[in-house]
Amino acid sequence: MNSEPIISLQNVTKRIGRTTIVDDLTFDVPQGEIFGFLGPNGAGKTTTIRMIVGLMSITKGQILIKGRNIKTEFEQAIRHVGAIVENPEMYKYLSGYLNLVHYARMVPGVSKERIDEVVKLVKLENRIHDKVKTYSLGMRQRLGVAQALLHRPSLLILDEPTNGLDPAGIRELRDYLRQLTRTEGITVIVSSHLLSEMELMCDRIAILQQGRLVDVKPIQHFTQGSGQSLTYRIEAQPPELTLEALRHMDGIQAVKLLEEGDVEVTTERERIPEILTQLMQRQIRIYGVQMVRQSLEDRFLEITGGKQIV
Repeated sequence: MNSEPIISLQNVTKRIGRTTIVDDLTFDVPQGEIFGFLGPNGAGKTTTIRMIVGLMSITKGQILIKGRNIKTEFEQAIRHVGAIVENPEMYKYLSGYLNLVHYARMVPGVSKERIDEVVKLVKLENRIHDKVKTYSLGMRQRLGVAQALLHRPSLLILDEPTNGLDPAGIRELRDYLRQLTRTEGITVIVSSHLLSEMELMCDRIAILQQGRLVDVKPIQHFTQGSGQSLTYRIEAQPPELTLEALRHMDGIQAVKLLEEGDVEVTTERERIPEILTQLMQRQIRIYGVQMVRQSLEDRFLEITGGKQIV
């Protein structure tokens, strides 16, 4: 993966009157990454996206897309961007193909071969000549993505792309975005309130609260922790003897007996084989060891103080 950022936000601030909507926002997104944008209602996500695509002015700071400043070099910067905000709008009385042809006329350099290419990419070959009014919402989303990709953007921005999709459609979109980053090298920024889907879809997550960037890190660091120590759940018999033995071992940072009878222990990963060996030497029977993962929803509520995401 190329480490050169496709998009870079540098001290971006948006004020309306005396109210600061986005406050000193700074982050980079490299090529080929799916970058998740999370935050409670009013955190500034949509405002940030609008500034990125030039629909809202920037009060302070700058946004660079492939090195081009969205404020001073708008046309050069925005040509690298494709975007869908919520549900894509199409001419429902036209076929999917004619919708793409109509859009291609407004974008220089889009050939018939490129239209056929994106149709194949989003797997709409069998329905592309049907009228859009016959499409499911998932198919319309895919057609919207095809439209956004016609001019070969480096950055695809999706604001609530899973709105109204059933579970099959959500999974289809998730798998498709993964394919895009692998085969096309496209960078994707996605904003969604479905935390479970963001956990499955994204490489990194940024959390906004009250217009400020609270945290940004790889998804596994949210759900597993970024430090050396991890928490493991050990199913062993007898549990009381297991608890007592663990309390007297080196390298154990925390240990507790759960209501179900399992023991939860926090230690470094490299210590686990030795811990299990010592337990078995004490005639303790081990039935299972599982790393305890915190869900993205748990971490989000912990970070934001339980505030609702919208």
